[in-house]
Amino acid sequence: MAPVIEVRNLSFSYDDKKVIEDLSFQMNARDFVGLIGSNGAGKTTLLKTLVGLLKPTSGELLLFGKPIRQFDEWSRIGYVPQKNALNPLFPATVREVVLSGLYGKRKLYRRITAEDRQRCDDALYAMQIADLADRRIGQLSGGQQQRAFLARALVGNPELLILDEPTVGIDAETQRSFFSMLRHMHAHHNIAFLMVSHDVDMMRAYLGDSPAATSGKLKFYVKSMDGAASCRETDLTHALKDWPGASEPIPAYQ
Repeated sequence: MAPVIEVRNLSFSYDDKKVIEDLSFQMNARDFVGLIGSNGAGKTTLLKTLVGLLKPTSGELLLFGKPIRQFDEWSRIGYVPQKNALNPLFPATVREVVLSGLYGKRKLYRRITAEDRQRCDDALYAMQIADLADRRIGQLSGGQQQRAFLARALVGNPELLILDEPTVGIDAETQRSFFSMLRHMHAHHNIAFLMVSHDVDMMRAYLGDSPAATSGKLKFYVKSMDGAASCRETDLTHALKDWPGASEPIPAYQ
């Protein structure tokens, strides 16, 4: 099986300022990679490069065995950028934003099914924003917007989830429950994670104290799962054992 991510001698510069230099690393299926580095180390730049938002100055990048310039299966990847800078006049509702996570670049205009809507409702429930589904995304607080973009990234059950400071602006109790959900998904589902987080203690508690690799100011902490995924559930909410309100019934989409 091809690595989920393979980076070979990658470098990136903003004008004359080199941010990433000669970086090589490999990430396999069911890896959980925590990326830690000081401000300006290139964490966000690397993630933006991995999802095609930035083009490397040099080097090679492969996703699921394909060079990124040929890769077209973006529905396999969920991405939550760092603290979305959103125009408050953006007209989409929260539900529409979350539903957009089900579409790859070639499926943007396909018909929305009842199953799609149910998955959207599950994701909204999982992030505790079901009551905000019909609100305009620009009307939400920063923390509520972040929950909406987390729901968007999770709704399609991606094989790779890339998270850049995903819990900024979210209260501590919700952060703990969210990380609990991530740990369940990593342990029992066929999904790989690449995450930048300011919560270094949480990262090290799960991934260990010693980085598996270091490149410049970037440190990669890795925990790998062996064997086949053991959980057959396909919705998001079953993993929320400790989530406030998780015992409440989930209304089916009508």
